[in-house]
Amino acid sequence: MRVGAFLLAPGFPGQDHATVLDTTVAAAVAAEQAGFDDVWVAEHHFMSYGLCPSAVTLAGYLLGATRRIAVGTAVSVLSTQHPVALAEQALLLDQVSGGRFRLGVGRGGPWVDLEVFGTGLDRQQDGFAESLDLLLAALTGPTVAADSERFRFREVAMTPSPRTRPHPPAVLAVTSRVGLELAAARGLPMLLGMHADDAEKARFCAEYRQVAAATGRTAEPAHLSTHLAYVADTRAEAQATVRAALPRWLRPGLAGYVRVDGAAGAPRDADAYADLLCRLHPVGSPDDAVTRLTATVGRTGVGHLLLMVEGAGDRARTCENIARLGAEVLPRLREGKRPVMR
Repeated sequence: MRVGAFLLAPGFPGQDHATVLDTTVAAAVAAEQAGFDDVWVAEHHFMSYGLCPSAVTLAGYLLGATRRIAVGTAVSVLSTQHPVALAEQALLLDQVSGGRFRLGVGRGGPWVDLEVFGTGLDRQQDGFAESLDLLLAALTGPTVAADSERFRFREVAMTPSPRTRPHPPAVLAVTSRVGLELAAARGLPMLLGMHADDAEKARFCAEYRQVAAATGRTAEPAHLSTHLAYVADTRAEAQATVRAALPRWLRPGLAGYVRVDGAAGAPRDADAYADLLCRLHPVGSPDDAVTRLTATVGRTGVGHLLLMVEGAGDRARTCENIARLGAEVLPRLREGKRPVMR
């Protein structure tokens, strides 16, 4: 089992951007010290939900700030970037980090980002599979070329070459059957989101195996599952902290999702969403966290857990949460020992 920290750089009200980003960097360093296997950073544009607009850039900084831990993007939004440019950045980080970089990519949503960066809805919808294949071809090298309506260029050499063979580890965020089929056909691990419960994640994994088998793939990669995680002495204390903090972030954060087509979106109820996350995820005592995460692994078969650790909303509690997870939860998960609940 692998356990990573999932960092969103959430813009809680009352905190300036420097404070938020300093906290995220401190959380990554604390995760390495606490024994986490890896750190994954999210990418968002033009909103306070997450203040990191370039996951690759922040990952590069965190690779320099750490020594052991792997650092990945969860995810880089492929629909707003040229696949070859993103591959070049991944290959560079793979080389200079000694193979510690992980590239997670996703389709992203139909947001205003597509207008700002000029890629449009076509790249996010019908063109995503082509973008993904071009990215993988560029990562593999040694050369890449394209001749389609979306991408057309002569053969070029990919430099630097990958340090990790056949290419830097790649992961695909999956929220639908279409994404599942893309990942399974290419042998890519799935990154499954916090909104899904164990039953939905188990169904995705089962369907992945079916699609992979139909394409002749028998080896299943280690999928990743994201979870909100916050521990305190008691379940009541942990859930009270998270239920008080999360809606303050979610209300303005979720409002930042602006559709590129101008259609009005139905805002999600922040309090109800915080309650849902507390029900689905390990928000409680260390014993609660071990029980919940062990059950998730048993139900889904997912062996790589990413814990969103910034839910309390300030640096001190975030770092304390990471330290307690590292000392009181991670060792027991790796040993496979479930607590005796009284």
